[in-house]
Amino acid sequence: MRVILKILAAPFVVVLTLTAPFMTFVFCYAAAVLYVVSGIGVLLSAALFITGQTLGGGVFLFLAFLLSPFGLPAIAEWITDRLSDLNYSLRNFITS
Repeated sequence: MRVILKILAAPFVVVLTLTAPFMTFVFCYAAAVLYVVSGIGVLLSAALFITGQTLGGGVFLFLAFLLSPFGLPAIAEWITDRLSDLNYSLRNFITS
């Protein structure tokens, strides 16, 4: 039974071995772009607050937070870390 499970786990290891580094690579470049966009969003929200449009400033500030390192990039990093952990767990299961 254990041999069958190891045979079934092997294709997942291959897929995760190829996709996890690719997703990490794409994440690094996307995060760099999002940091720049987040900075622009903060500047735009400050300009909107100065002109008296508090609702627009709040919306831009919220969107800038989502694009900042604490928003969507943090979620993407967590997902890529979990995929790498799953890959290594399946590798250890196959080799044990």
